[in-house]
Amino acid sequence: MTSLIQTLTSGASVPSRRAFMGRTGTLSAVAVALLAGKDAMAQGMAGDTSKDVSILNVALGLEHEAINAYQLGAGSGLLQKPVLDVAVRFQADHKAHRDALIATIQKLGGTPVMEKKLDDYAKALKADTLRNQGDVLDLAARLELGAINAYLGVIPAFGNKDLAKVAGRLAADETMHYTLLQNALGRPLPAGALSFGA
Repeated sequence: MTSLIQTLTSGASVPSRRAFMGRTGTLSAVAVALLAGKDAMAQGMAGDTSKDVSILNVALGLEHEAINAYQLGAGSGLLQKPVLDVAVRFQADHKAHRDALIATIQKLGGTPVMEKKLDDYAKALKADTLRNQGDVLDLAARLELGAINAYLGVIPAFGNKDLAKVAGRLAADETMHYTLLQNALGRPLPAGALSFGA
């Protein structure tokens, strides 16, 4: 399991969450307004969006990774029926995030990063090391925790409360996923307050 954890945190074949957090501080208000579906608000804003497409593509790459991780879990035969249903639901949430990111990138005139083949994600995530339902849930929980921290990391960059709300809503989805996965693994809730985004 240690090698799996190291692979997930190294960002060897997918953009790392740490890189996303480090680069998102420059995400323009225009891009966030578009991501929130507030096109009219975005039209009234000025800002350099030249870096936004690459930042949003990093986030999109992470959503592609999550979608495929859940696909690998669902197709592994290792998940029991109630857990499989939850995994499919979480995958649907990530698909909604993906779609919002793609639409925003396109509105900014960019080209969304393409999804890789499932086999590429399987190799990068070391899916061949998954032996049971617990392994699959542990992988999903680690990916969700990384997403929580990445999305929370962008909130302070926004002075506009409506724009910060978008990142908060994405983080809330990821937190719900993480909490339920931890519960399914029989792990306790975080020991103290302010556990996420640190």
